[in-house]
Amino acid sequence: MDTDDIAPPPSRPSSFLDISRLSVGELREYRNSLEAEIARVDDAMKAKQASLNAAAAFFKS
Repeated sequence: MDTDDIAPPPSRPSSFLDISRLSVGELREYRNSLEAEIARVDDAMKAKQASLNAAAAFFKS
């Protein structure tokens, strides 16, 4: 097996944004973008859970 074909795991953010210098408007925009990302992650988790549930139901019967 060629290890060059294996994708590396996704990287995690190394640090959070320094919010001390952001204006109230910029903080609001940053918060909105974080909420959108949370919604995206929630949707991905629901989809993956649905796949797990379908597989479990298939192998259970």
